[in-house]
Amino acid sequence: MELAELMTLRPEPGAGLLLTVTGRCPLHCAHCSTAATMAADEPDADRLRAFVSTFTPAEHPAVLMMTGGEPLLRPELVTDLAATARAAGTRTALLTGAFFVGRADHGAGHLASGAGPLPAPVPDSAPVPVPVPERIWRAATSVDHFSVSLDAFHEREVDRRSVFGLIRRVLDAGVATSFHLVGTGPDDPYLADVTADIRRTFGDRVPMLVNSLRRVGRAASWAAANTALPGAALPIAAAPDPERALPCSMAAWPVVAADGTVVACCNQRVVDRRPAPRHLTLGHIATDDWQSVAVGARTSPVLRMIRTVGPAHLLHRYGGAEQATAPPDYCAGCRALGDHPEALAAASAAASGPVGALLDRYAARGQVEAGAATLVRRHGCAPYADLVDLPGARR
Repeated sequence: MELAELMTLRPEPGAGLLLTVTGRCPLHCAHCSTAATMAADEPDADRLRAFVSTFTPAEHPAVLMMTGGEPLLRPELVTDLAATARAAGTRTALLTGAFFVGRADHGAGHLASGAGPLPAPVPDSAPVPVPVPERIWRAATSVDHFSVSLDAFHEREVDRRSVFGLIRRVLDAGVATSFHLVGTGPDDPYLADVTADIRRTFGDRVPMLVNSLRRVGRAASWAAANTALPGAALPIAAAPDPERALPCSMAAWPVVAADGTVVACCNQRVVDRRPAPRHLTLGHIATDDWQSVAVGARTSPVLRMIRTVGPAHLLHRYGGAEQATAPPDYCAGCRALGDHPEALAAASAAASGPVGALLDRYAARGQVEAGAATLVRRHGCAPYADLVDLPGARR
């Protein structure tokens, strides 16, 4: 499963499940959206196994995306979940920080905070052989797609050449691979350097999803205010025109948080904070199975309207007098929908039943047909959007 296929499925309701394997991570990246530490929460392993075992051939997500924290801190669990999902017809993907390949030998002395200098471009980043613990290797090769986060913040702790060696080894084992990259914006010299380095090393075989830094998690206290919307799961143009429909693709895949709560949104403030907004809560893995979660995600009138016209338009049109005091940005407005009963009632009236289902399918189909690069151009770092679908990665 290549990165472009993953991203093409992203706007389709219930096509995927984002699963937090653990909230823990041994790295200390200054921009971490989850602010993960080794003391963070993690879901009960048996509950995760039981939840994924509710996938059936008749009702399963097309893809299970395992993330964290650092999911490869629990490699046996990753291997088990991948096997269980595959038996039901679900393909699997994993995103790792590759903590196990070793620390950078070029970053000594850099500060582990947003105020410190970033590493200089790496002059020689040819892949180096990298030993991988056997249980981690089994997990890495048990999935259908293996992706590594790489950015200036990771490179303070993890060596780029070793990461390249890991990607080459996984690629040679027959598993599709990709990089998830983050920079301060389109003009960040780091992004220009690392994307060119990846192309020199792998040609067009390894695609890249490039995002801009967000003021969330550890970066909330230091990232520049103009890099992205506060707390946005993926950047969306600031101050959206409320007269215009701006569908949210990120409300399509359920997310299992570290405490087992299942939410409808990957915005980190929804994933981490409790209680989560009621209209964005789909259940809990201790009490709900995949079918009930998927049905809730697909049939909720509020979620249908968020995916069809977007929260800004919904608030503007139906929010009533209180709409004027609603949070000014896209994601904060969505989280605040529960404070606007008029908007919730209008969503229920407009998007319940067959008509709502048709509108939802129509909105998703348009985004799917537009392709992966169009989606990334809107939500990610636009000048690098075409790197999500490189010709050498297509099989």
